[in-house]
Amino acid sequence: MRSSNPVFSRRGFSRDNGYAGFNTAPQAGYAQGNPYAQNPYAQNPYAQQGVRYGAPPQAPVTTDRMTMDDVVMRSALTLGTVAVGAVLAWTLLPVSGTSYALAFGAAIVAMVLALVQSFKRTPSPALILGYAAFEGVFLGVISEMYNSRWSGAPFQAVLGTMAVSAATLLIYKAGWIRVTARYARIGMAIAMAFVLVMAVNLLLVAFGVAENGGLRSFGPLGALVGIIAIVLGAFFLTLDFKQIEDGIAYGAPRSESWLAAFGLTMTLVWIYVEMLRLVAIFSNND
Repeated sequence: MRSSNPVFSRRGFSRDNGYAGFNTAPQAGYAQGNPYAQNPYAQNPYAQQGVRYGAPPQAPVTTDRMTMDDVVMRSALTLGTVAVGAVLAWTLLPVSGTSYALAFGAAIVAMVLALVQSFKRTPSPALILGYAAFEGVFLGVISEMYNSRWSGAPFQAVLGTMAVSAATLLIYKAGWIRVTARYARIGMAIAMAFVLVMAVNLLLVAFGVAENGGLRSFGPLGALVGIIAIVLGAFFLTLDFKQIEDGIAYGAPRSESWLAAFGLTMTLVWIYVEMLRLVAIFSNND
């Protein structure tokens, strides 16, 4: 089943999708760690329908296929929309109760749009860009809020997000991390457990059972939770990289580049928000 959480609903790693072979049991002739080794069509979700397993390779279709340029362009457009929304919110919405309410509303709308897109089998550029715009408004308001109390925190969080992303990409390309079915299952189980614990913590804080934010306090425990969240963000990035790599290698439709941009944007927003909290926690301890 797909995860109902947009962060976890990676099109390439859901049970109802054969993408990257992550929902397939080992078959005869299966090579450990490489589900595509024996037959380029056996686990290729983009192979032409009607092609029998074991059939001779056919001439690849070269039109309307996803390329790295497509992914870069869509990602730049989506992240650019987030950035524009954030800058406008920062500039036009002063820190106040009203801006906080607008930020909360924007976050809810962004979450709804992300959920709708996550359950769609085809990408919708309008939904993805709409999500990016509302997410940008939310990020702009909270970034201004953090900056008003911890000057320079948003800039440090941006640098931290870039550093985590670059380091994850280098480690992934160096082959130090191999995105296998086992890796994905274990990582997703940990991620879902983390989100469940955070949801329970939020309820405890809301009802006054846990004080000072509980696990999300601005102390050592909160810092530890933030570091775990950032590590999970790096895990999501490896899934995004694998999705992009396999989509290009196996001839995914060009429209899939929008889903790649969507996944990358959600992951980078996750990392940025957690990095922002972490910067604030360490600033408090200075």
